[in-house]
Amino acid sequence: MKGFRFLVAAALAALILAGGVRQGVTADTAPLEVAIEARALQPGELLVVTITAPEGAAEVGVRLFNRAAQAFMIGKSRWQALVGIDLDQRPGSYTLTVDARVNGTLITRTRPVRVRSKAFPSRTLRVAPEFVNPPPALLERINRESALVGAAYAASARERLWTEPFARPVPQPANSRFGTRSVFNGERRAPHAGTDFLSGAGTPVGAPNAGRVVVARDLFFSGNTVIIDHGLGVFSMLAHLSRIDVHEGDVIAVGRVVGLVGATGRVTGPHLHWALRVNGARVDALSALQLLGSKSG
Repeated sequence: MKGFRFLVAAALAALILAGGVRQGVTADTAPLEVAIEARALQPGELLVVTITAPEGAAEVGVRLFNRAAQAFMIGKSRWQALVGIDLDQRPGSYTLTVDARVNGTLITRTRPVRVRSKAFPSRTLRVAPEFVNPPPALLERINRESALVGAAYAASARERLWTEPFARPVPQPANSRFGTRSVFNGERRAPHAGTDFLSGAGTPVGAPNAGRVVVARDLFFSGNTVIIDHGLGVFSMLAHLSRIDVHEGDVIAVGRVVGLVGATGRVTGPHLHWALRVNGARVDALSALQLLGSKSG
């Protein structure tokens, strides 16, 4: 679906709750002006929330789906926050809340957001049996790795670590859709929470944006894996690598080669798996490329 931009004002609440969207509508004259940009209001999508606040505003933040997102300055009196609609978010009407402290006074504005349902495709794959029903001997490792990754996601830098547009980690196009329902060896498993790129084995994998490497190791399901903290709750996971070329703690720039495409972990062949997390929400990485990528392609 093509991207769209809309201004959400209190006078438009009834229209938006009914499913209507207008472009280029002048916002109200309230102290906080809020604009939301997204490809679609559906599970797995990224929302870019832009706030225009009076001069002197501070501590600007956004809350939606019981998740908080810290805003960052993008210009004089202008702030931006990233919010993800999780892959499993239920359709319905929700309230986006924007808070800002202006000259010591807390100002709050709310805007309605209606999430529409989305039909995801399905796929059937065959992999080694231990990747579907791991034996007890492997469960300890799986649980340990799950806790390690969870701790990494819970400790994001409190400042934005990226300044450049998001970039493709490999030049090849995506070949497996985000959110696909997966059936492994005849058994339904968790939805595909990333985007796959059918790149040949050995293809260099670049960092989608700047950040700090928080995980760089072999994991049972995702194989050789690199997780980059971009700051403010935004993370990229690059999985199934044949080789890892960075270390945990490294601070890297956009495009830095972090490893090579491989076929490690639960896979049926060489490819790159790029998963994006935004304050805990599983988001299609392609939405970041469209909304936050280079406008020149």
